[in-house]
Amino acid sequence: MKTVTSVSGGMTSAYVAVNYPSDYNWFALVSTEDKNCAFKDDACAKYVKEKTGQDIVGTLEDDMIIYTMMDLEQYMGRSIDIVIGSSFDHVVDKKGGWLPNKLHRYCTVEMKLRPLFRKWREVCNDPVEMQIGFRANEQRRAKKMQERLNDDGLLEFKDVVGKHPNGNNKWKTVAWQKPSFPLIQDAIFKDQIIEFWKDKPVRFAPLNNCVGCFHRNPLLLREMFNQHPEKMEWFASQERREKRGSWRSDIKYDKIKKHKAQISLDLEDWKSDCDSGHCGL
Repeated sequence: MKTVTSVSGGMTSAYVAVNYPSDYNWFALVSTEDKNCAFKDDACAKYVKEKTGQDIVGTLEDDMIIYTMMDLEQYMGRSIDIVIGSSFDHVVDKKGGWLPNKLHRYCTVEMKLRPLFRKWREVCNDPVEMQIGFRANEQRRAKKMQERLNDDGLLEFKDVVGKHPNGNNKWKTVAWQKPSFPLIQDAIFKDQIIEFWKDKPVRFAPLNNCVGCFHRNPLLLREMFNQHPEKMEWFASQERREKRGSWRSDIKYDKIKKHKAQISLDLEDWKSDCDSGHCGL
């Protein structure tokens, strides 16, 4: 069985990629067509195009994650494949026209899992062992993932596999990966990972995944307006569109933007699964 490491852009999955070498390293990048969110460094755009063969305008994640991929490849001497599905703009427009939220988090499926699944189908098409960066204190998360395994111990995914004679999409549920948790197995905790990266030439964003993720605390989202104003404006603008709904049930992003920050936030204090915008990979 081939092995795959799901790289998220954070220190933990990078630690797995370096210390538990696999056959493939895959990173799913959230893209946008909004030119206000374009890569500020042409080197990032060039790197993503070389990796994907696509001209990507920009990402709704921190641009620093692209530098992470560049540095990590150089440091470990192995390639990282970047996979991209539909842009976030397209996903919101086509998935019923309503915004994903905590109860209906289809953004993770469409922009992380589906691109990874289609990369698997293209390259492997036989079940793989997927190395997941859950740390030793995250056994509960691993258990939740294991509860979704089929009778053969594999996770399944539903995707389009062709067309019916009438032109409609033909869907099929396919068993594709066996998750493994090397950090839990070897009792690796967060402090060990941070210590490992202290003297390594790899740059990391303070937080990974979408800067405006609705799982993040409103205080943290307010700080994101300071650090990534153009990208946060994208998230706020989606709520202004008719019948789109809201990212959150408790507060609109325009209201978050108007709040005056009362304290100076240290982003290191927000590195929890939820407030980092964790996508469940």
